[in-house]
Amino acid sequence: MGAQSAQPQKRAVDVPDGFGVAVVREDGKWRCTAMRAAALTSLTAAETELRELRSAGAVFGLLDIDDEFFVIVRPAPSGTKLLLSDATAALDYDIAAEVLEKLDADIEDEDLERADPFEEGDLGLLSDIGLPEAVLGVILDESDDLYADEQLGRIAREMGFADELAAVLERLDR
Repeated sequence: MGAQSAQPQKRAVDVPDGFGVAVVREDGKWRCTAMRAAALTSLTAAETELRELRSAGAVFGLLDIDDEFFVIVRPAPSGTKLLLSDATAALDYDIAAEVLEKLDADIEDEDLERADPFEEGDLGLLSDIGLPEAVLGVILDESDDLYADEQLGRIAREMGFADELAAVLERLDR
C-alpha cells in the first residue's frame, strides 16, 4: 500500500524538461525572467504568475515543454490569449490538454491521434507588439526542422528580445 500511495505524489511533482520565461515590454524595453517550474505543468499556475507581474506594458509567457512543443500565454483583461504550437501534445501532456480546453477547441482524442502536429489558438496574440501573425505562422511551419526552444528563439529574434531571453536561459543552464 505504501508504494502505491507514493506514486501519485511523484507524478504530481513530475515536471517536464523545458523552461518558462515571462517577457515584459515596458517603456520600450524588453525584460525576461524565469518562471516557476509549476508553469510547465499548469496553465493556471502560468497565468497566475504572469498576472502577478503587474506591468503597465505587455506581458506574456513562453513555455517550452520537453522541447516538444511550446505555449504562449498572454493574460489580458478580456481573457487570456493562448497559442499551442502542437495540439496533438494534448494526448501526452496535461498542460496542452488544459490549453485546448481553455480555447474551447472541440477536438476529440481520436482526431488528435490521427492528425499531424498542428497549432491551435490565436496566431495574432503578439501582433500588436511586434510579431505579425504571418511571421508566427512561418515559424510554426518550421516545426519539422526546429525544436520548440529553437522556435521560441526565432520569436525572440523577430521581436527583439533574443539577448534577454538568452541571458535567462543561460542562468537556467539551457
